[in-house]
Amino acid sequence: MEPRGRGRARLAGRSRLLTLLLVAALIIAACGSDAEAQPERDVTIGLGYVPNIQFAPFYVADALGYYKDEGLNVTFRHHTVGEDLFGAIVAGQEDIIFAAGDEVLQARSRGLDLVYVAQVWNRYPVGLIVPADSDIQSVADLPGHTVGIPGKFGATYIGLLAMLKAAGLAEEDVDIQSIGFTQVPALLENQVDAVMGYLNNEPLQLEKAGLPVRTMAAADAQPLISNGLVVLREYLDSNPDDVRAVIAATLKGVQYTLDNPEEAVDLSKDYVPGLDSEANAADALAVLQATLPLWQTSGTMGETDPAAWESMAQFLDEIGQLGGPVDVTEAFTNEYLPE
Repeated sequence: MEPRGRGRARLAGRSRLLTLLLVAALIIAACGSDAEAQPERDVTIGLGYVPNIQFAPFYVADALGYYKDEGLNVTFRHHTVGEDLFGAIVAGQEDIIFAAGDEVLQARSRGLDLVYVAQVWNRYPVGLIVPADSDIQSVADLPGHTVGIPGKFGATYIGLLAMLKAAGLAEEDVDIQSIGFTQVPALLENQVDAVMGYLNNEPLQLEKAGLPVRTMAAADAQPLISNGLVVLREYLDSNPDDVRAVIAATLKGVQYTLDNPEEAVDLSKDYVPGLDSEANAADALAVLQATLPLWQTSGTMGETDPAAWESMAQFLDEIGQLGGPVDVTEAFTNEYLPE
């Protein structure tokens, strides 16, 4: 038989152990209840075009759980052709939209309090496209030639005006023709001498159709802020953590796509109809490969250049694309980027 003192000591030790185990169980239960009390926050991201491989970073971020890791339940809302770019975000149907800096300044000049919070495309994607054997060697050679554009709107029109201005030319110096979104057949059939298009799209289609081409980038003529994440100021002030989370997850999607383009195409198959076709997947990979240089940056991913914003605003004002004064410093911020 054990001495009474030793038995009591063992009972006390067991009691302390049971107490510690009970406290640990209560802590674990409390942590579990806290997690259950914080459901994923719903966020709708507007993508200004039909499902397309050019939105791969968003699809990748969703497919790999980057948004969920940030506590978000993300819905993508793709716009229909002709839909007002900012109509849905103003109506409360979208929380964040993918849009270009020039579009933000134009909207702000009309009174929309939009804020550009992270840059995704680091190079403006449009340019002049000419047949490889064309006598148009530079923008300065355009007088006396016809240039096809979808119309006097959007990135292709802004890009053309930037290139003309940098070359010391005006619209009146060139025969500009509105041809709708028919740049490829128009150039193939010699209806125009040159077209404005997206450098990751029309040149690939023309080369595939058998017409070698040369391109001249609008970004080389004028600083222009391309597509990034945009929110209304009211939403930004009310949901700063959600904005940070969307930016962080999306930029992870960008980096993964840059590093793994073939896997990005595979991951996008659940989001882009038709990618199950081997031919369509090959075309999508070609577009994606041509898009990667437009996303790459030698600086901080997501960061936007204040000097470029100032230059772009001055340019847009000079060509009459702003409806009124714009405070450029209120149009963008780098404060919500990952540290």
